[in-house]
This record gives sequence, structure tokens and C-alpha cells, in this order.
Amino acid sequence: MPSNPTEAQVMQALGRVIEPELHRDLVTLNMVRNVKVHGAAVDFTLVLTTPACPLRNQIEAEAKAAVLAVPGVSAVNIAWDASVPGDRRLTSKLNIGVKNAVAVASGKGGVGKSTIASNLALALARSGAAVGLLDADVYGPNIPLMMGVHERPRGSNGRIIPPVGHGVKLMSMGFLVEEDTPLIWRGPMIHSALRQFISDVDWGDLDYMVVDLPPGTGDASLSLAQSLSLTGVVIVTTPQDVALADVTKSIAMFKYLDVPVLGVIENMSYFVCSHCGQRTDIFSHGGGQAVAERMGVPFLGEVPLDPVVRAGGDSGQPVVVSEPESPAALAIGQIAAKVAAAISVQNVTHPLPVEFKADPDLPVVG
Repeated sequence: MPSNPTEAQVMQALGRVIEPELHRDLVTLNMVRNVKVHGAAVDFTLVLTTPACPLRNQIEAEAKAAVLAVPGVSAVNIAWDASVPGDRRLTSKLNIGVKNAVAVASGKGGVGKSTIASNLALALARSGAAVGLLDADVYGPNIPLMMGVHERPRGSNGRIIPPVGHGVKLMSMGFLVEEDTPLIWRGPMIHSALRQFISDVDWGDLDYMVVDLPPGTGDASLSLAQSLSLTGVVIVTTPQDVALADVTKSIAMFKYLDVPVLGVIENMSYFVCSHCGQRTDIFSHGGGQAVAERMGVPFLGEVPLDPVVRAGGDSGQPVVVSEPESPAALAIGQIAAKVAAAISVQNVTHPLPVEFKADPDLPVVG
């Protein structure tokens, strides 16, 4: 009569399963927890490096197959958990409860950067992560409108308590000034405001802070890179040449600042007629992927031009919330998973140096 399997045999089997993005086995990565053997049945928990893991199904299939191959095992039950690794450059510099800070940037305005930032934050939150959204576009703070939140932040014990929209903690200059009040600020004032938004806000424990940067390569981007130690940046573009030329400059700036470029998103990539189903490349097509390849950074995906995206932003119900099964929402969800995976790979296998080092040849004015 065959003997019952043991926990040691189960761990040995799982030690042969390789996490497909981190390229290490599940046991070495400490992803296997709470192994229990009940006769021929085995229970264990797999702890992912992000709840948005895009390859969870592959990991599950390979882990089950490995354990079922252990003599005497006839049933495998897997529970799931997630523990997002933090960026040690950020966590060693600032103790604000934020593990990773991901900027969303663009070379020029009008490419839908804030729309992507808000929906990216929501997609990460809907996967189960703790997420905040910092609106660093102090001259055009659109996040309150897009997230449908208009209350002023309140104070408690000398800290600012951020409003919450759709489960995401928010901070924006739009909460602090009237809609028709212009901000006529020089660089030092922007830097001071952003530092307050980072250090004086009670963000709690966040897996990801998404930062909506203003367009271009100005003061806010430099301030955030130096003050917050950005984990990485996502560049948003549209397909036409006038946008792509500015993307190249934006990518080059972040490389100068030692901020990893996590990839390029092509927004408004194409339009599909809801009546006939015909696809039209209104703003051309493929430029985002081409510039990503030319600059040696990942291409994260295409988001279609869809009226529900505009409607969601205007109504305070972003498309990831209002139309989660729409092509645009599904595309953003896939992009969010790629961003989360890239951060995990970076933090686990290629941790960045703790000290910030800007390129000495970067031309900084002011």
C-alpha cells in the first residue's frame, strides 16, 4: 500500500516550478505558504508578487501539475494571496507607507494622459492592490473631475487625509482651489506643493502610487524624480508623428534622471464603429510601438478611441468602472497587469541602487 505524500515532497515538487517572469522557483521566491497534506489531498497558498499578476493561470497550472505528480497525491487545492515588493530606493528615502510610485507622463498635452492615469490606478485597485493617485499636474488638475470626487481633504493630527474615489486615495491641487482660479506659479512653488502632497498626506499603506504628471519635461517631473524616487514611468502617446516626436524627448529625460521607463502606451490607437464593426486608424497607427522599439523600451499596448472613455471621464465614472468589459477597459486592465509585473521583476530581480544619481549632462534650467 503506497504511503501518504509528505510536506517535504510537496515542497520539493514546487521547487521545480519556475515563476515565468522572475525566472526563479516558487520555493526560493518564498511564494509557497501553509502547505497541508490531508491523506491524498494537498492544500497550500501561493503568494504572488502582485494581485494583478498576468500569468497567474500559468503558475496555477504548473504548480498543480507538479504536485499531482507526487506519488499518492490525487487532489490539489490552491489558495491565493499577494505581497507586493517595494522599491527600496523609495522606501529607504521616504517613510510614507508607499511601496512603489509609478508616474504617467507624456511628451505633449492632449494625448489622454490623465485618462490613462486614472484608469490605470483603478485597474490596479480592482485587482486587489492598495492604490493612491497623486495629481501632480498642478496647472491642469483634472483628476477630481475624472474620479468624481469634489470634497476638500480634511486634516487630522497635523496630516492631510486624502479623499477616496472608487477605492483609490486621491490628492490634487483641484481639491484646494476653485475651478476657475488659475495657478501662476514658478518652479520652487511647484516643488514645495508636490513635497507637501507626498510627505504631509496620510497615504496609509499603498502598494502603488500612480502619479499623473503634467505634459512635457518641466519642473514637476524633475521634482518628483528627485523627491519621490520614482519606481518607474509609463509614457502615453497617440500614433501621429507630432506626438511621437515629443515622446522621444520624454523618454530621454527620464533615462537621464535614472527613472526606469516601464513602457509606452498608444492611446486613441484606433476606432471601431459600433454599427458596422469597421476599424479606422483615425490618428494613424503603430507609432507607439515603433518609438518604443527605437528607444529600447517595452511597448505596453494599445487603447482604442471609444466614446465611453470620454463619457466616463466627464461623469466621474472612468471606463474601468463604468464599462469594465469594454475593449478600452480590457486593454487598460492588460496594461496594468504588465506594469505591475514589470515592477515586481525590477524590485525582485534587479533592485535599483538606493542613491539617486542624475546625469551630470542633463540640461536643467532654473
